[in-house]
Amino acid sequence: MSRMRLNCRLLATAQALPARVVPTAEVAALCGVPANVAEARTGVRERRWLSGSETALSLGVQAARDALGGAGLEVSDVDVLLNASGSQLQPIPDGAPLLARELGLRGRAAYSLHATCLSFLVALEHAALLLHTGRARHVLIVSSEAGSLGLNFAQPESGLLIGDGAAAVVVGQATREDQGVEAALFETYPEGADHTRIRGGGSLRSPHLLDVTREELLFDMQGLHVLRLASAILPDFLERLRPGLGRGLPGITRVIPHQASAAGLKLMERFGWPPGRTEVTLPHLGNVIAASLPLTLHQARAAGRVREGDTLLLAGTGAGLTAGGIIFRL
Repeated sequence: MSRMRLNCRLLATAQALPARVVPTAEVAALCGVPANVAEARTGVRERRWLSGSETALSLGVQAARDALGGAGLEVSDVDVLLNASGSQLQPIPDGAPLLARELGLRGRAAYSLHATCLSFLVALEHAALLLHTGRARHVLIVSSEAGSLGLNFAQPESGLLIGDGAAAVVVGQATREDQGVEAALFETYPEGADHTRIRGGGSLRSPHLLDVTREELLFDMQGLHVLRLASAILPDFLERLRPGLGRGLPGITRVIPHQASAAGLKLMERFGWPPGRTEVTLPHLGNVIAASLPLTLHQARAAGRVREGDTLLLAGTGAGLTAGGIIFRL
């Protein structure tokens, strides 16, 4: 847990979304669920899916370039590139060198931080550490997801949720003493490790094993089990992040949550968090895995709902089961 302030500044954010808009009725038909039931259950009206020549890599590169442009920086100004994506482009080399190659970034650090849906939060704390200690002047974080390519439509609760997209964030050195990470906390509860998983593709279920099935290469989620475990651990987790967060929003201007599901967002009302102070992108983007948090942050900034001087709570859960939260002063 980080209780020491890590001074840094959010310089710019950007997004890159697939052109194809997929209404829930279309996905519901693939899942064999009535469209009205699907939308009521998930809270998702539409999402974006890759099409044509689009890839998670091309979206990530576009978002990165737009974020650098928004910060007034060139690629050569980036000291560290962090790939913070839940869906891998390929196992080796990971997505960071591929992003660096497309961006023209050479001779600088480029690596991945993988914590499934919380990858961006882990990368944000890591970037803050680099900047606070003077190890870097500018850090570029890219979260780019193509979760639609691994969906199992025989599991409607996940098949109806996932969307594709990318977001990028540029973080630099602070200009005020109160800017940056005020607190950060990550906790893992491994009894939930089998609730959200892709079993195939690694060394435990190698493609060389004769009994490996296609389903093991697809996303597998037991949503009710995830929700029950999250409901049990989050109140105390939030109190450890900052006393009072389990029953209100002390010192918090706005909440930027991971867009896990309609039930997950509804859970926040139990903590006494007013819906009007919580950013929601689930209805029009779905759950975009690790990109959900930075996409939601970007859209809130673009709409002027978060401004310099605000204190944000960025929080959510990911596979593992891992809970994560960062309190960030803009």
